[in-house]
Amino acid sequence: MADATIGSSGAGIALVDEESSAINADINTTPLVDIMLVLLIIFLITVPVVVGTVEVQLPEERSRLAQTKPENIYLSIDAGGRVYWGEAAISSDEELYTRLVNAAQLQPQPEVHLRGDSETDYLNVGKVVETVQRAGILRIAFITAKPPGVGP
Repeated sequence: MADATIGSSGAGIALVDEESSAINADINTTPLVDIMLVLLIIFLITVPVVVGTVEVQLPEERSRLAQTKPENIYLSIDAGGRVYWGEAAISSDEELYTRLVNAAQLQPQPEVHLRGDSETDYLNVGKVVETVQRAGILRIAFITAKPPGVGP
């Protein structure tokens, strides 16, 4: 069967015999590239939405020596959750609160230095911090041991 054209002007559809056409063994990669570009655009649009966080200025780690002043209040919490004012044990939460309210009236207001045992529950430390804040003391410092492997 030969090529046939429809119409007298020579323009039209040319019919090709399948048996005489060469077989195209190449893989058409155009649809694959199109799909990959669409996926790339989708990922570029959705990633900022998924990872979207509020911009905040994170604090940098720094260490400074605690200045010992006689008016500072030194609170310690042992592994059992007992609170100490200096070296004297505090018998109740009310006693701690009363002593802190009296200390908050001093001028200049003292700073609370809080030392918590590494074995105590975080709840124990949190209760003391809350009591200090309720008493009206504005400055709390957490005293920690130097991490291993950090400078002299």
